[in-house]
Amino acid sequence: MQMNRDSSSAAFHRKGLFSKLTLGLTLALMLILTGCTSNTDSVLHTSRTTGEATEAKTVRVPWDYKIVEGSVGDLIDSDMMVLPEYQLMTNDGNYATGDKVWLLQFMDAEMATDNNQRNKVRLSSWSTIKTYKTQDAATKDMNNLKIAVTTDVDLVGVYKTEFKGETRNFAVVELPSGNRVKQPIDDKRYKEIEKKKTVSVQLEEIHDYADYDLAYAKFRGWAK
Repeated sequence: MQMNRDSSSAAFHRKGLFSKLTLGLTLALMLILTGCTSNTDSVLHTSRTTGEATEAKTVRVPWDYKIVEGSVGDLIDSDMMVLPEYQLMTNDGNYATGDKVWLLQFMDAEMATDNNQRNKVRLSSWSTIKTYKTQDAATKDMNNLKIAVTTDVDLVGVYKTEFKGETRNFAVVELPSGNRVKQPIDDKRYKEIEKKKTVSVQLEEIHDYADYDLAYAKFRGWAK
C-alpha cells in the first residue's frame, strides 16, 4: 500500500538504522522491529541517554491514527490549506476551495525505557498525512494501518495485593518484544490462568505509514 506524504509530515521523519531487535530488549511494546531499515521517512528512531544510575533507551513509534472531516481552504500554487487545522498539503486530489475532504491523521510517540523497565511516553500532536474524497476510502486505508491480532504470549505470573481489606488481582504478561505488561484481573480469571505458562491476548498493531514492516503493538484485552 502506497501512502502519500505531504511536506508537513517531515516533522516526523527520523534518520537512523535499526539493528536486529532481540527478545530481551525492553523497548515498550515494539512488535516488529527485527532487521534494519534504510527508509529515512520512517518515524522510528532510537537514541540513548545516560544518567547517573541508569541508562535510558528511547524509540519513536507509530502510536495511533484517526479520521476527521475537513474542508479545503485557500489554494496556493499546487498546495492547499486544509481546514480546520490550517495545515498546508499538496493538492494531489485536484480539490477546489470549499470541497469536503476526509483526513487521515497520525500521532507518534517517543518512549524511553530504563534498565529497570520503567517507561516514559511523550505523545506528538496529530498531523494530517493524507486526504480522501470519501470516508470509505479513508477508513479502508486506516484499517490497513491498525490491525487487530489474537496471539499467545508468555504469562510471567499472577499475584494479589490487599489494601484496607480489599484484594486486587493482577496478571503480568510478556509481549513478543520482551516488554512486560501488568493488567488487573478478576477472581475467575486468576484461578483460570494462575498455573498457565501462556495466555491468549488481543493486540492492536499500529503500522508505520512510511515503512509498513515496522509496527508497534498495544495490549487490547484477553482473547478468552
